[in-house]
Amino acid sequence: MKILHLRFLFLFLILIYVQAFGQERKEIEIPNIPGYITLKCDFHIHTVSSDGDVKPTIRVQEAWEEGLDAIAITDQIEYRPHSQDVSFDHNLAYEIAKPLAGQLGIILIRGGEIAREMPPGYLNAIFVKNVNLLERESWFEACEEAKDQGAFIFWDHPGWKEQQPEHTLWWPAHTRLLEAGLLDGIEIITRHDYYPEALHWAEEKGLTILANSDAQATTATTFNLTKSHRPMTLVFAVERTPQSVKEALLNKRTAAYYEDKIYGDRSFLAPLFLNSIEIRSDLPRLENQTVRYVQIHNHSDIDYKLKQRIPPVGFSANQSLILKAHRTAILQIAGTSDEIKNTSILKLNYEIENLIVAPGENLSVMLEIQNF
Repeated sequence: MKILHLRFLFLFLILIYVQAFGQERKEIEIPNIPGYITLKCDFHIHTVSSDGDVKPTIRVQEAWEEGLDAIAITDQIEYRPHSQDVSFDHNLAYEIAKPLAGQLGIILIRGGEIAREMPPGYLNAIFVKNVNLLERESWFEACEEAKDQGAFIFWDHPGWKEQQPEHTLWWPAHTRLLEAGLLDGIEIITRHDYYPEALHWAEEKGLTILANSDAQATTATTFNLTKSHRPMTLVFAVERTPQSVKEALLNKRTAAYYEDKIYGDRSFLAPLFLNSIEIRSDLPRLENQTVRYVQIHNHSDIDYKLKQRIPPVGFSANQSLILKAHRTAILQIAGTSDEIKNTSILKLNYEIENLIVAPGENLSVMLEIQNF
């Protein structure tokens, strides 16, 4: 009866909340890539049902205001400091948030955090059907139950200093999970922390990379939302549905986005960058000892930082260039040989310093400019 009473109370509060809701949404401009749409997601957040400070509906409101497409509520199963005030039902936070998420167009995913000592540390299971059944004494059995329910399971904050104070290590327990088909992904960014070891493991062990907020307090007090954004996982999905999000996660079509950096496979980052920019070049043919100016417009929210990798042949160009979000930059090129007038396409090799494909390795791209 107590649980039923709480459900009706929360539904009543949601109706009041929706009537009062009148905030503005900040749209995040990150381009789609060929064949997929780019969804902005956060798969690791908490509410008062575990160690979070806010109600489930607030998490939906934050996601809508901050331009996200999908979130997963992943309250801890084992650690619940508000248990005297909140129902023991681990599914309740999801059920409370779902009506508002539906009205605001936020994809809401059911999840839970299996919070244990190292090893294996903390694991998130999302796309589960019943979080209550994950409450097991054995963490391995909890993961087996989650996978039986169709879960996508990932390792949370693998370099968390409270659990790995000196070195970020891969444990035999994680090999056991991986070999049993129970580990699908890994967070390379959690809250304000970046774990380069996790990015390496993702490539080495075939894991999906994620960036999540692990929000406990409000996101507005945890992150500087006026200048930046919460960490988020970019999901390259076929369509905007929970099923497509899950399919993309299982097939490793993601990138990790925080502050001005994106981490991911070059097969996703290259088209993401190239679809962000527009080269506006309607110039006379470049010849020796002439100078031409090319305009490059950046349609995205990301300031791309370019650094020349290889000097061009027959002409010179900017050794570095910043393509600021929603601005147009000037690229200056100058002919340095007589042969350049016979070259139909000018090729420039740059690396994008804030697009990272591996620890210490940036995305390299080639810009092609027509030389009429």
